[in-house]
Amino acid sequence: MFGDRARGLGLASRPHFALVGVLRIPEVQISPWISLTRRVLFAASLLLLAAIVVYVGREGYHDNSGNELSFLDAFYYATVSLSTTGYGDIHPVSAEARLANIVIITPLRILFLIVLVGTTLGVLTERSRQAFKIQRWRHSVRNHTVVVGYGTKGRTAIDAMLGDGVQPADIVVVDTDVVALEAAANAGLVTVHGSATQSDVLRLATVQNAASVVVATNRDDTAVLVTLTARELNKTAKIVVAVREAENTHLVRQSGADSVVVSSETAGRLLGIATTTPTVVEMMEDLLTPQEGFAVAEREVEPAEIGGSPRHLSDIVLGVVRGGVLVRVGEPEVDAIEAGDKLLYIRRVGK
Repeated sequence: MFGDRARGLGLASRPHFALVGVLRIPEVQISPWISLTRRVLFAASLLLLAAIVVYVGREGYHDNSGNELSFLDAFYYATVSLSTTGYGDIHPVSAEARLANIVIITPLRILFLIVLVGTTLGVLTERSRQAFKIQRWRHSVRNHTVVVGYGTKGRTAIDAMLGDGVQPADIVVVDTDVVALEAAANAGLVTVHGSATQSDVLRLATVQNAASVVVATNRDDTAVLVTLTARELNKTAKIVVAVREAENTHLVRQSGADSVVVSSETAGRLLGIATTTPTVVEMMEDLLTPQEGFAVAEREVEPAEIGGSPRHLSDIVLGVVRGGVLVRVGEPEVDAIEAGDKLLYIRRVGK
């Protein structure tokens, strides 16, 4: 474990090109034919630019006969120069031959060069492009969500966030499993390869600028350590942690978690309820599925609702959030809605 921490030291301070493969920014996949067409058009643009430069300064160029260069001559000179063909004792003398050299021979030379060195250039270009994207992302990302662990719990949490309208670019996944990170990257998520128990890995995920952190690890002791590290780096982020055993809830809360979900007990309660009232479980699943049916949501109080009772609204209100504290409907302190309150209610998806 000490060796892992030693390898992680200084990770966030490394140059951006050294982070390629550790921090991965998703990109839109395009057809290889489109990529090839862009390269050919770029090469043609360079060729045209070189020809214009030569033609503008044509007084400094002469052919073997001493005649002033035409634009075709300038284009030909640019062609043989950029293609590294050279010029000398064998060269076309007629306009038709030079035109054929430009239209047919030069594209063949370009295609040959693409086939010969395309792979090497592609690798170098991809690494440089990824390094630039990493630099730009690290300087611009703010108020995002860091999800630690892309197992069943982490994937389900991300699906719920995406269903609530969170953009994939606003989610960063941290995990040590390369296969899980590949799946997250294919889903359009930013990924960081490393252990979230190391502060440098969390800094690489820019947790210090995050609005929320979801800890969905497989071990409770790991969840406690990740929570401690995340809270040390960000004092204001909302940290939500999943633990397997209820006895570890107080440890996670003392570590800085705002909300704790006991996964094993929650699943056990649903299993027990399903034996007698399966429709209740069906409704709970409906409420927890944001894509269809009903969903539990939170909204600001409207000015016309201030002073009224939450039980008399058209929405089915479950509770009132006042000063960051949830008070369930039916308690006397929330009989009258106040300015600044938030309502926890049931809404129909699509409303």
